[in-house]
Amino acid sequence: MSSERKKTNTDRIKRIYELCEDHFGNTLFVGVKYHKQIGWVAKVQFEDNINFGNLTADGDDATDALRKLKKRVKKIIKRYNNV
Repeated sequence: MSSERKKTNTDRIKRIYELCEDHFGNTLFVGVKYHKQIGWVAKVQFEDNINFGNLTADGDDATDALRKLKKRVKKIIKRYNNV
């Protein structure tokens, strides 16, 4: 029997929040919601609007949207570290 623990969307949200807090600071919230016209939307809202106020990503389901948002955050962090 496998004792592997599957990731939940809560785990994904916490990880995205930690990434944003570590690299951008002052993160208000990370969340996901369903929008009738777009579908599932994951969003990070920052306190100060120095560079950008928020980041969003959409997907077919909540998990997909959160994965895309995490990829986007990591890509931005990588760019900032290269500069």
